[in-house]
Amino acid sequence: MSQLQRIAIAPSQLQQQQIFLTKEQQHYLGRVLRLREGDRFIAMDGKGKSWLAQLTGEQAQLLESISVETELPVSITLMVALPKGNGFDEIVRCCTELGVTCIAPVLSDRTLLHPSPQKLERWRRIAAEAAEQSERSFVPTILEPVTFSTGLSSAISNLSLVNSQQYICVARGEFPHLKDCLQHQGQEKIVIATGPEGGWTTQEVENAIGVGFQPVSLGRRILRAVTAPVVALSLITAACEV
Repeated sequence: MSQLQRIAIAPSQLQQQQIFLTKEQQHYLGRVLRLREGDRFIAMDGKGKSWLAQLTGEQAQLLESISVETELPVSITLMVALPKGNGFDEIVRCCTELGVTCIAPVLSDRTLLHPSPQKLERWRRIAAEAAEQSERSFVPTILEPVTFSTGLSSAISNLSLVNSQQYICVARGEFPHLKDCLQHQGQEKIVIATGPEGGWTTQEVENAIGVGFQPVSLGRRILRAVTAPVVALSLITAACEV
């Protein structure tokens, strides 16, 4: 099964054991992957279900349901201040591969990028492609960008504080390292926030602490805004995955 190509489909494409492929999927399967009629691939709905499927022209036939065990034992929400340029594309791609559950882009006081609505569609497409490549069973949720204060409120309202951990990564200051703070035993949800170029402002850090976030360090070096999320996710994965 691991040798077969994967594509993410929308639940609406499934009808009576058939997958109605989009023009883009037909092109990808036929022209890019060079699959022919009768060839098999794995279809995933991005919500935990996967199937072995067989290409039949412009459609595909579901053959059997399959189990994919690649997800982390915890739900991770990455709250990330949007970096300049196209850096967020790489954050979405890498953190999807590492197992993030939800990515919440936020606009901080030092954010330079103010994305267009088309950016959100692009990020969601990148997440789907990265989930296919990394053989995940879930495609991460990419939320619409909001202000950091709104993001904090939303994160806390969606958490059960008994089984959750909330961290904000701060580049400078005497804070404990993230790897020494993670408590994966019995934890179900982790929220991790990483800042923009120039870092969080003092007020932003204080606001996060005020709603239950613990300030942590990612090491002695100052990381780029596109590097910090990948380092944070790597540390969480190492601590939680067994």
